[in-house]
Amino acid sequence: MTDTRNDAPDLDALIVGAGFSGLYMLHRLRDTLGMRVQAIESADDVGGTWYYNRYPGARCDSESYFYSFSDRLSEELLQEWTWSERFAGQPEILSYLQHVAQRYDLRRDIRFSTTVTSATWDEDGNRWVVETDDGTRTSARHLITAVGCLSTTNLPDFPGRDGFRGESYHTGRWPHEGVDFTGKRVAVIGTGATSVQAVPEIAEQAEHLYVLQRTPNYDISGGNRPMTEDDAKEIKENYTDIWARTRQTGFGFPYDIADRPALSVSEEERQEIFEEAWAKGGFRLGTTFNDLLLDGAANETAAEFLRGKIREKVRDPEVAEKLSPRNHPFFTKRPPLENGYYDTFNRDNVTLIGVAETPIEGITENGVRVDGTEYEVDAIVYATGFDAMTGTLFRLGITGRDGVGLKDKWAEGPSTYLGLTTRGFPNLFMLTGPQSPSVMSNMPVSIEQHVDWVTDCLRWMSERGLDRIEPTAEAEDGWVSHHTEVGNMTLLPQAESWWMGANIPGKQRSVYPYMGGVGVYRGLCDDVAAKGYEGFETATTGAASMA
Repeated sequence: MTDTRNDAPDLDALIVGAGFSGLYMLHRLRDTLGMRVQAIESADDVGGTWYYNRYPGARCDSESYFYSFSDRLSEELLQEWTWSERFAGQPEILSYLQHVAQRYDLRRDIRFSTTVTSATWDEDGNRWVVETDDGTRTSARHLITAVGCLSTTNLPDFPGRDGFRGESYHTGRWPHEGVDFTGKRVAVIGTGATSVQAVPEIAEQAEHLYVLQRTPNYDISGGNRPMTEDDAKEIKENYTDIWARTRQTGFGFPYDIADRPALSVSEEERQEIFEEAWAKGGFRLGTTFNDLLLDGAANETAAEFLRGKIREKVRDPEVAEKLSPRNHPFFTKRPPLENGYYDTFNRDNVTLIGVAETPIEGITENGVRVDGTEYEVDAIVYATGFDAMTGTLFRLGITGRDGVGLKDKWAEGPSTYLGLTTRGFPNLFMLTGPQSPSVMSNMPVSIEQHVDWVTDCLRWMSERGLDRIEPTAEAEDGWVSHHTEVGNMTLLPQAESWWMGANIPGKQRSVYPYMGGVGVYRGLCDDVAAKGYEGFETATTGAASMA
């Protein structure tokens, strides 16, 4: 690259993505720090995850009133916006994000329908040079990825997949106009979170629905319902306390993990505790005892409780047993919230097909072949998840110092400092990146924490005339060691889950989210900042700066 030391970058910061994290990051840098900043978004509007995931039944699985921006953005917005359901559906969440974009005039600094093709560190100019599919080249002092953790779809390469004559859909790229399955035979491949939401809706329309399951999951009671006026009044009166609690708890919810081991109470009391959590719905079951993710015997008490719920709901004992997980502990795969999923298997037009021992042989012109039997269908829905945490980061084509690509550096697994930065890639911040709480938390809480931390860091640098920041090798090695130690203390490595990267062939197996908890992680990040961004090398390079 030619010498660009005397050329000022086009922007102070370039953000990739315009979902929850990209919108808040744009607002904080532009409207709080007064920076010249721009966001790039591949979709034609804001929304991120909630722009693309429009499959039937799509909704958040954190309760709506804390799956939103907090008082860090606006106390007024919290009071003005009223959610219609306990767990908001995709259209309402997208409408909310569109409202935020409109309220803060964020769209004027977002380039829509634009995809990043490469991002290269220019050492001479001390800046990032980002190229996009429209041929534009943009330089920025700082590059901030806000691409989400579940953005790059995983579509298994089944033999014959492209030769299917019917309709094919992936839940993560659902047609905006919707799909009518009335009178059609449909196969849904996968039984993770999206499938658990989509299957009951599709079953209502389809002539017949085949659900192809490789691994049964522990699905928790969702308990979704309309929000009442009393609900809204109580929540809005207590929002300050609610948000304060979310920032300190383990999962970023306004309720914390109970301080008691599962085997410290009698079986009768334990069942009562589980029943109460089940009745309340949401992820509360996972917070009933403090050792469910640490001790196998404790975990089995919750696992068997959930298998009992499956047996209660599903009338056919053989189908109930097929739906009952036995090869991994509870909460070592992401537990979906179910609102009618198990009841769906009592319908005459729904067939569960196990594909663990006899995997899918291939897709035929007319359907799906399993164990020598062809199931003829008119449509196939791939609920096969995502290349989580790293997939979208790698697709950006990020190349750091000395021409080293991010994908190459992380060939043996992610290596970060705080899950936010990585050595060899100066001035790069990865919001909710691997080795941060991210997907193991209520995402908006973790997003706000990262955005606020980055904003404070850039303010601190500006006040001192610094224009370069990068973690030290020692700090990064220390964080990876800590992250790995904490992750291996849990039961997560016992499951083949996307939390471990196990759903993508060839992907390095490791614990991808930080398991120390949202509150603990926040304290560690705050401590780094309080100590003058300990673990980072900072500098004033002398490269041209913005006017």
